[in-house]
Amino acid sequence: MMSLVLTLVAQRDAATLDAATIALARDAVDGAQTVTTLSAGEAVDIPCPATAADRLPALRAALADKPVDAVLTHQDARRKRLLVSDMDSTIVANETLDDLATHAGIGEKIAEITARSMNGELDFATALRERVALLKGFPASLLEKAWNDVRLNEGAKELVQTMRVHGAHTALVSGGFTFFTSRVAALCGFQENHANTLTIADGMLTGETGHPILGPDTKLALLTSLAEKHVLPANATLAIGDGANDLPMLKAAGLGLAFYAKPIIRNAIAAQINHTSLRTALFVQGYPASAFSGA
Repeated sequence: MMSLVLTLVAQRDAATLDAATIALARDAVDGAQTVTTLSAGEAVDIPCPATAADRLPALRAALADKPVDAVLTHQDARRKRLLVSDMDSTIVANETLDDLATHAGIGEKIAEITARSMNGELDFATALRERVALLKGFPASLLEKAWNDVRLNEGAKELVQTMRVHGAHTALVSGGFTFFTSRVAALCGFQENHANTLTIADGMLTGETGHPILGPDTKLALLTSLAEKHVLPANATLAIGDGANDLPMLKAAGLGLAFYAKPIIRNAIAAQINHTSLRTALFVQGYPASAFSGA
């Protein structure tokens, strides 16, 4: 019985998903001969038996020299009806707090703390307070300069708007700041956004954040509460993230996708995007490129 689907996606500007690669993958997981093309030369679906899950590490090893992602999902409830996504290094290419610190001239000091926090080496709330405290006394106008550096990752708008067109609810959640999430949410079409707040007084950063601090537990709680609000089972939910503070929500979602994630995430989450774009989050739901919106 073919209870799973293997989705193969090639990096668009670096490779073409050729017949040999598809055959290699199909044979590695004992997949069906019938393959569904989602985007010619870019993405296909291959029905697989449940045993494919055990063979996924070997398949990834076989594809190691190719810029191709391989993601297994269940045949049932592939199209998710709730999206909860991290922002920094997921929807956007930036770490916005690091960018803010760079404009303040203390980028390296703060980036080092960010890296340790995202790798799970530091408590998130403690690390956030420590980084924000270093910004005390700098002009709030630096926020606008950091915003000018922000770049959406490829496929961000397509992901959000395609899911919305097909009835999903979409939420952006970040351990960063509402100054950025509100703008990114508007750019992409997220229906709601949640993040921390930076305290400003007399046009200067005070070095403090609003309370309580939004961290990993809050991200998980948001996923759970939105699923309950929209009367959705867990398997109808999709969460995407890259850092340690995303791990609880990634584990709880019907599909948790690790996006160019830190080692602590890649070691815990099987569904991974390591070579391609956020378009892959649509392909793994069975959407063909012809159904994408918002490009």
